[in-house]
Amino acid sequence: MTTWEYLTTPLLIHNTAAILNNWGKQGWELVQVVQGPEGGLVAYLKRPATTDQATNAGLAAAAEASRQFEGDSK
Repeated sequence: MTTWEYLTTPLLIHNTAAILNNWGKQGWELVQVVQGPEGGLVAYLKRPATTDQATNAGLAAAAEASRQFEGDSK
C-alpha cells in the first residue's frame, strides 16, 4: 500500500507556474489549489512517502520558507 506525504505552499499569482514546476521537479504532484484564509492561493501537493534523509531535509526547508512567507504577509 502506498503511503503519502503532503505539502502545502502559498502560490504567488505572478509566479505560479515556476513555483509548481519547482515542486514537480522534486516529485510533488499537485492535488488542489484553494483560496487561503487571507485571500491568497494555497497549493496542496503529495508524493509517495520515503524514509530518505534528503526528503526530510527538503520538508524542513519548505516549512521554514512557509514560516518566512507567513511572517512577511502580516
